[in-house]
Amino acid sequence: MFLSTCLFVKVPGGMGSAAPRRPPAPRLLLQVAAALLLFTSGGAEQAPSPKSNRVHSFEPQFLEPLQNVTVTEGREATFTCVVDHLGGYRGQWLGVAWIKADTKAILAIHNRVITHNNRMNVIHSDHKTWELKIKDVRRNDSGEYMCQINTDPMKNQVGHLNVVIPPDILAEESSGDVMVSEGNTVRLVCRAHGYPQPRVEWRREDGRKIALRPAGQAKNEVQTWEGSELVLERVTRDDMGAYLCIASNEIPPAVSKRMVVQVHFHPVVRIPNQLVGAPVGTNVTLECEVEASPKSINFWTKLLDEQGPQIVDSRRYVNEEIEVNQYTLKMHLTILDLQQDDFTYYSCTAKNSLGEVKGKIKLYEIPLPKPLTTPQEVIVGTVGEEDSPTRNHHDQLIPLAEDKQAASPHQSKRIPTRPPPPSRPRNTHAVPFSPEGPTADRGSSGGAAPPTLGLFLGPLLLLLRLLRPLVV
Repeated sequence: MFLSTCLFVKVPGGMGSAAPRRPPAPRLLLQVAAALLLFTSGGAEQAPSPKSNRVHSFEPQFLEPLQNVTVTEGREATFTCVVDHLGGYRGQWLGVAWIKADTKAILAIHNRVITHNNRMNVIHSDHKTWELKIKDVRRNDSGEYMCQINTDPMKNQVGHLNVVIPPDILAEESSGDVMVSEGNTVRLVCRAHGYPQPRVEWRREDGRKIALRPAGQAKNEVQTWEGSELVLERVTRDDMGAYLCIASNEIPPAVSKRMVVQVHFHPVVRIPNQLVGAPVGTNVTLECEVEASPKSINFWTKLLDEQGPQIVDSRRYVNEEIEVNQYTLKMHLTILDLQQDDFTYYSCTAKNSLGEVKGKIKLYEIPLPKPLTTPQEVIVGTVGEEDSPTRNHHDQLIPLAEDKQAASPHQSKRIPTRPPPPSRPRNTHAVPFSPEGPTADRGSSGGAAPPTLGLFLGPLLLLLRLLRPLVV
């Protein structure tokens, strides 16, 4: 675009007067037009050389390079251009301009925005710094931006704007929760977009490995799987659980989507102990392990003639279920204070939409040992100081008559059974021996025991020995 001005002047001695002059355009409009002419012509049509109008000898120059800018979509991007000695270079159209280099579109001159994009703004501060700000940047704002000084020849520097987009998973193009029968194939899809293009990775939520079973190949277990699709062939109950699709492109934050795989199968019951014994009056716990998907209804039954009532919680019966994983649980039945009628068969039952299965446990009585009622050794006491069994002068036990009869026939030496010598009572006193007098006199003296006393004490002591076990 070119702009020209025609003036008619009066020449001395000429004919007539000049035609009326065209009214001058506003000054701002002329400046904008001159700038457009300067930049769109690429320097072919230059403004009048400013060399003749210099006040100082310093030419404008850039103090810092124009930095590249990377910003997330939706935020604000800022380019900063620092120019020195611009005020000392007196050119009519001298100034700093911002240009989109790839489209050659003029964005701003000095601190005035030329483009109709209301997201752009120019800030001029400290007479050296010009900033171009782009709010709410979009992906199509990416490209090269030029800061230009209108010297002769023109000077410019270029910075690149890179608008990045964080990863995002497209819910409408991705899979949700999946429900499948055991042995079938599951295909999980996760579509993500962003800039740069996100990388999609799969992993299990519980940290276990992903089992891959390609047709005609051996089973392969991996911790992670990369790709927008995850195919699980011939799935088993071990493949059941939550899978995470994670999309990332080094632009935070990474995003993920959770997909739950449900594998349905017929219930299975496992019994650790089919025979359980316990004594009367004690407590016992019966256990069954159940695997089922979908979750099963579980209950215990007390079998009487192969059928019986369902057991519910009461003062003596306690039902408990302990979850092991998503499809496995343990059934516990605790019976308190066992009675005779508790010793029978018990059945644990698991039922879901695919079927029903039962397990059987027999509870039997363990008899308690009876207490001992007969002593292992008969201990005989004597009147006097001796409380141990009767011993002879060789410290051997003197067997009783019944001991003699029970002795082994192979015993070579038999010990005759005879009553033990009488013991002196605790309250008697020995009579001092006196050598004087005949023996008959000593026997008849008041201090010596009469001859008939030994005959009386012997049978008495024998009777006490025989009565002692009955007293004990």
